[in-house]
Amino acid sequence: MAEPTLAAAPPRVSVLGAGALGSALAERLRPYAPGPDEAPDLLVVAGDEPGERPEKTPWLPVGVELGTVVIGPAALPGEPGCPVCARSRAGKARADEAERRRARDRFPDRYHADDVRLTRFGLAVVADLVEDELARLHRGEAARTRRGVIRVRLDTLATSVHTFLPEPHCPQCGELPEDTEEAARITLLPRPKLSRDVYRVGDLHARADELVSTYVDAETGLIRGLYRTVFGTYPTASAPMGLAPGAEDVEMGFGRDLDFATAQLTAIAEAVERHGGMRPGGKRTVVRGSYRQLAERALDPKTLGLYPAHWHDRPGFYYQRYHDDLEMNWVWGHSFARNEPILVPETYAYYRMHAPGHGHGHGHGDEMPLSGPRPPVDRPFVYEISNGCALGGCLEEAILHGILEVAERDAFLLTWYARLPVRRLDLDTAADRRIPLMAERLRHDLGYDVHAFDTTTEHGIPSVWVMAVHPSDHDDVPKMLCSAGSSFSPERAVANALLELAPLVQWRQDSMIEERERILAMLDDPDQVISMHDHSLVNAHHAAFPRLEFLFRDPGAVPIAESFAGTFRPRNEDLTADLRATVDRYLERGQDVVVVDQTTPEHAAGGFTCVKVIIPGLLPMTFGHRLRRVEGLPRLYEVPRMLGYADAPARPEDINPHPHPFP
Repeated sequence: MAEPTLAAAPPRVSVLGAGALGSALAERLRPYAPGPDEAPDLLVVAGDEPGERPEKTPWLPVGVELGTVVIGPAALPGEPGCPVCARSRAGKARADEAERRRARDRFPDRYHADDVRLTRFGLAVVADLVEDELARLHRGEAARTRRGVIRVRLDTLATSVHTFLPEPHCPQCGELPEDTEEAARITLLPRPKLSRDVYRVGDLHARADELVSTYVDAETGLIRGLYRTVFGTYPTASAPMGLAPGAEDVEMGFGRDLDFATAQLTAIAEAVERHGGMRPGGKRTVVRGSYRQLAERALDPKTLGLYPAHWHDRPGFYYQRYHDDLEMNWVWGHSFARNEPILVPETYAYYRMHAPGHGHGHGHGDEMPLSGPRPPVDRPFVYEISNGCALGGCLEEAILHGILEVAERDAFLLTWYARLPVRRLDLDTAADRRIPLMAERLRHDLGYDVHAFDTTTEHGIPSVWVMAVHPSDHDDVPKMLCSAGSSFSPERAVANALLELAPLVQWRQDSMIEERERILAMLDDPDQVISMHDHSLVNAHHAAFPRLEFLFRDPGAVPIAESFAGTFRPRNEDLTADLRATVDRYLERGQDVVVVDQTTPEHAAGGFTCVKVIIPGLLPMTFGHRLRRVEGLPRLYEVPRMLGYADAPARPEDINPHPHPFP
């Protein structure tokens, strides 16, 4: 037997479990066994041993799973990150989890059984690792099984360590605080910028290794892995997150840039951001009632854009008919117009709350339950997406970028719905010479001409619409694809939109052939456009291209600097000063900026803050033509005249009746 490695005053260790694994561990740890009247300081649970665990005694699970010994995680009283957390993380992280579960269901007696490859040498290796972990835990050192597991493959004895983030909703160790009014109150703090023209407070490149180790792991990570391609001619990365243990649904973070390192970091950041918008993960919803009951402290849902009353009579229409007595859950946000906390409908603040086809803990039997009692989940009254969700290195940074996203989508939809003849931009005039080269590469590699348009609205935040157009009218070739961008730097907005546009061309190429009949059906019946994919797909058909003629009424193109000469570009040394100036652009026009802090412990682990920005009255991005929301949004009819595109307010019959082409 190896020499004992535990502390000089060794702990008392008990071993539960039978079989070869339990026997080997009991033999190795015999010197630490407590006396007949002594309670153990540490407990080792070998195999799939059932039974109650002592509430105040740390314990370490060790088991066999499909030819691999799994050691940990240590269950430490008072500390989040327990075996239940680890199982949930593994269930969502593993790409083959569904197959694993089928194997466990089919062979329940063999899934966790001692493996024939569990040799004496393999048992000795496992015992050494367990003894070493117990020593680290007893001494309070950085044990690998503290929020982590050690996996030992029995065929090769290769050993790997996989850390994980505790589950805030864990029924064993999670304890979410209640969502409170006072915690939602926002007090802006000074935030020095990297430079006047960089609207971030930190550089992700400097933390690249840390972010990967925090979030990415194929066994236990929030993100399953990072995948790189050159899809669409530019470096592209994807970062998938499993949504529920054993479920095949994933949420993807994407990154596109001119180098893979930046693309991968962007993919991580987008995935982590998406995690915040799915359901409350940093606080527990407790407020329930109707708007009529809560009106003095609540955001009026009617300002968010509703559906015409008769739409709710359509067969299969999923969303509830809104009225002021409709009971729902509410979460606390902060209103900049009121300068105080405000209640926001929960299903609007978190876009995966019981949306059709999207579980959030309902519909997946193994999804981790919410921690503690909470109000029932409601069927939402409108379809809302991640629009306005943003990640930042601080609260102020997240809010600023959430505003930019809301501005981008509003500008695109206003241009489409009102068919505004916005200025076309001359990309050859860009000071950043990479921009015309990016456009030329799309033409050279994929055969598409690139057109860009200035869609900036009355708020003055630079916004662009970029379009790739193919000269062919062949049914199998996407004729047109669109993207959008918004940034205080107009050229940055153009560059971002170009990066978004490139992969769309290739994604839709196969669909034009495979879904030809559906495309023709959607052209005739816009109600068949039901997904984000459908919007760009139907508009990619050459028969839909005449719908965009309003963008080409003026054959000339305007230099970029000239078109954006009067737009808003804060250049303070402090990001908070930029944010205040940006918020004022909306407040001065009678609009509110509402922020729901979506930050979870998972965000905090990477030094991030996550928010949902809501600007009532702006046009909400929706997918599914039957779900577009323009009811109760008078700005749609007034702004075209305000911008000089019309002599009178628009009428309902003037609104573009076709599905929008946003990707």
